Amino acid sequence: MNSFLKVNKNLITYSLVLLIIIPIFGFNFLITFLGNVLIILFLVPVLILILAFIGFNSFKSKINICSNCGAISLGLNETCTSCGADIKENIKRNELEKKPSESTIEIKAEEIK
Repeated sequence: MNSFLKVNKNLITYSLVLLIIIPIFGFNFLITFLGNVLIILFLVPVLILILAFIGFNSFKSKINICSNCGAISLGLNETCTSCGADIKENIKRNELEKKPSESTIEIKAEEIK
């Protein structure tokens, strides 16, 4: 009998805990507890993905490209680190010089079968 108790000590412990918890709190407690654990397991990765997406978009919006040399700079630099051109002025000039036909997107309609 002693060898049975030594081998199955964890099984007996968990069984006694369940036999004490179920009558006190009921099955509703166990179902709610398991549901909350599953919600945490599924929603935490989704939350991490959303935060990564927001961070990536924030990082992408701070990237400036020099129109003279094509160098990429991060942050609020007003001048290009490679050629010294004024990045803010080039961005404004490019926006004003664009023709409406250049800024529109042409879409080809395809028939779905």
